[in-house]
Formats: sequence, structure tokens, C-alpha cells
Amino acid sequence: MPLSKRGKSTEQIHHPYRPPEGWDAVPVPVHKASTVLFRDTAALHRPRSREGVTYRYGLQGTPSSFTLAARIATLEQATHCVLVPSGQAAITLPGMALLKPGDEVLLPDNVYGQSRHLARGLLSRLGISHRFYDPLDAAGFAALLSDRTRLVWLEAAGSITMEFPDLIGLLSACKARGVATAMDNTWGAGMAFNAFELAPGLGVDISMQALTKFASGGADVLMGAVCTRDAAMHRRMDEMYEFLGYGVGQNDVELVLRGLPSLPLRYRAQEAAARELALWMQQQPAVARVLHPAVPGSPGHAHWREVSGGGSGCLFSAVFKPAYAPAQVDAFVDALHCFGIGYSWAGPMSLAVPYDLSHSRSLPLPWPPEAGGTLVRFAIGLEDVEDLRADLSQALALLD
Repeated sequence: MPLSKRGKSTEQIHHPYRPPEGWDAVPVPVHKASTVLFRDTAALHRPRSREGVTYRYGLQGTPSSFTLAARIATLEQATHCVLVPSGQAAITLPGMALLKPGDEVLLPDNVYGQSRHLARGLLSRLGISHRFYDPLDAAGFAALLSDRTRLVWLEAAGSITMEFPDLIGLLSACKARGVATAMDNTWGAGMAFNAFELAPGLGVDISMQALTKFASGGADVLMGAVCTRDAAMHRRMDEMYEFLGYGVGQNDVELVLRGLPSLPLRYRAQEAAARELALWMQQQPAVARVLHPAVPGSPGHAHWREVSGGGSGCLFSAVFKPAYAPAQVDAFVDALHCFGIGYSWAGPMSLAVPYDLSHSRSLPLPWPPEAGGTLVRFAIGLEDVEDLRADLSQALALLD
């Protein structure tokens, strides 16, 4: 899976990886199998290689899933990729592969809720401890690193509250201590920045994505990916992947492959619309603050500028003024017509979800309680921006 300097759309449409001999067309053929037939018993007895492509059983992959893995690795500018059944599975895999009883993992305090749940639940039961850190405070983070710290999770931008972490400071501290790093790169999707080269000689060890989001783009697939550049790290991911019995359905592989060529176009369209609406929402009287890495004044904006090529995803959150009770904000969300109410993002339909942050953070929020109340996260889809703005405007009018 060589690295490439060609454009991302070009790489997805004219990718060098091809399934074995025979058929070729613009769509990748769908190869389904549980049983894989061997040419002879010598091939049957040959040990499975964890490097490159080896067909032994459908669970480990078919030409279709190896094609998708190769293309995701190219998207992330990695050299290895393991496909798993969901974004949650992609979060679980590195911890299970790299941690053992007595080890510690550090997570940003604004981490995705299921990552927090995993640390407090399964990892704790396995004797693996965890602590949360402020992703904007690299000096405080460095002081938390201990001899037991074996893995640090990074999330850019942070879940719901959208702080963009001090990636350079955090990674520098990890590199100095030899601590492995894993990033949830679903928001960036391989488009906002190169997670493996955030600065000269500085990048993450593992980048995972929920392919459910941008890579698919259709709001109809559950899948995840774990990418690395280090062969030894990949072998550990691949071995644990096999232990856990992870596998992906080939019809789902087909849908993600179909979505990849349009990913750059969709990403740019959705990020442009989200940025425009975030700036507009910032001017609305009912809104105390807007949280979006590309908006000046949003927590971590300077850190976003430091590493981003301009990519900023399709999400932003609006914090309503404390005068508006949670029930009023819920009524605002209920009054929206173009926004569905549901989790996930990066599909064709825009979404809005109100959040109570009182049980999802260990450290204080980056704004005082008197400066903001209930938060609503918006995921901007592919609707016309003016339609979305008009919808937000009519729902905001009902607040007064």
C-alpha cells in the first residue's frame, strides 16, 4: 500500500490495488465467501502471513475487503489497515491489542462517550486503569504521564464540545516518554490533516475512523478502520482482530467503496456549509457561543490552524444562553424540519441533538456555567444551505 502524492479523488478512482486476474470495471466486484478454496494441500498448510494479502477464510477478508483496506490506508496516508464491524470496534481494538493488566490509558476529557464507557467498563474489569486529561493543556498532560501509561487516545476535534487539542504538544510529550498514541480521526476523515505527519517527525501511531461516517456517506453502513504505518504495530492489531473474530460484510464493503470517490467532494461541501451556518448561529441572540474549530474564539482554534490544511468537518455545536431552559431548547430541536433528530453524522441528512454535559465530563467545561447553558450539536448534511438557515431561523423564533 504505497504512499502517494496524487489527489484524494484520483487515488480512490485510479487506485493501484487490483483484485486478482480476470474482471475489471469501475465498480469493485463484490466477493463473498466463508470458505476459501486452496489450490492444493501445500497452499492449505502454508501459514497465514500478516503482511500483504493472504486468503484463507472469509472472516479474514476477500478481494473486496482487501481493496477497501488498501484504499482506506491510502486515504489516511498509512501503510496498513484493518477493517472492523463498527467505529466502536475500531476504538476497542487498539486497547485490547496494546494494553494488559496494570497498564494505564489516558483519554481526553471530551472523548467520545463510548470510549469513556469502554475505559470505565471493559478495560477496568481487565485491570487496566484510565485517567482523563485536558486536551488543551499539554503541560498538565505531560505531568500525568507515568511509567504505567502505555496508550494515549487523541480526539480531533473533541466529541460534542469540539475543542481542538494541542496535538503538537500532546504528541511531543508522548514521544519523549515512548508512549503509544491512537487518534479517533473520524472527524478529519483523512481530509483535514495527515495524522501520521502532523509536524516533522511527529505523528500518531494509530489512526482509526468510523467508516460509518464520511467514508460511507449514506447513513446506512456500520464499519470501522484501524490504520498504522508500523509493521509491528499492524501485526498486533491484526492478531487481536483475529482473536476477537472481527469481520466485515462484503455488501457493506461495496457500499463504502462506492462512497469513497465522492468523499472529498462531500467533505468540502459539508464543511463549507457547516462553517457558514456556524458563523451565522454565532450572531443569533439566543446563542451564547458556537463551538467549531475553524471559528475564531472556539476552544483550540489556534491548535487547529497549526495542523489543519483548512479541513473542518461537518459538525458544530451551539451553546444556548442560560436563560433558556433545557425544555425550551428541546422544543427548538423538535421544531426543526430539515434536521433529523438522531446520532451519527456525515450522511446526506442534517441532524440536531441536544446534550446534557453534566454526566459526560470529569473536568470543568471550557466556559463557566454562567456563560452558557444547554448545548445542541448540529451535523450538516447535503441540503441547500439557505434551506437549513431558514429552518434554524424559524425554530429560533419560537424560543421567544
